[in-house]
Amino acid sequence: MTASDGPGDEPGYEEAREELEKVVGRLEAGGLSLEDSLALWERGETLARICERHLAGARERVEAVLQDAEGGDDPARG
Repeated sequence: MTASDGPGDEPGYEEAREELEKVVGRLEAGGLSLEDSLALWERGETLARICERHLAGARERVEAVLQDAEGGDDPARG
């Protein structure tokens, strides 16, 4: 994925999380130049935002299902 890719081209949650874990591991291992560290950090930030978007979408879906389930049991809503 490049910076010009649109949201439709972004990785799924699991793929983004796995790549983020690798990025964090490389940063924690050290031994990188400042430029390489910054590039990895930027990629990690992008991946973290992608994961957050996926989680927010999942949260919204769960909340919608729960609201539908609660509304279906309410006889006043008929």
